[in-house]
Amino acid sequence: MNPLLWLFDTVISLYVWMIIGQAVLSLLISFGIVNSRQPLVSTIGEFLYRVTEPALAPIRRRMPNLGPVDISPLVLIIALLFVQRLVHWAL
Repeated sequence: MNPLLWLFDTVISLYVWMIIGQAVLSLLISFGIVNSRQPLVSTIGEFLYRVTEPALAPIRRRMPNLGPVDISPLVLIIALLFVQRLVHWAL
């Protein structure tokens, strides 16, 4: 496998896991399972928010309002996996 392709796959995979982590942490905070005032939770949440929000915000603006359900992480993950498969197909 091409080293650049491996690096591309690894970066996409890590970003997908960060999106999943941000979505899970958001759910845990909203259900009151995790206290967002704890320093570790706050630091992790802030990091994940700053990393994922630039990609999620444009999707949220274009999505219809579904109330409390936010499917923008799912849309972004599908788009990233599509781009990953497209690059594999092209090379």
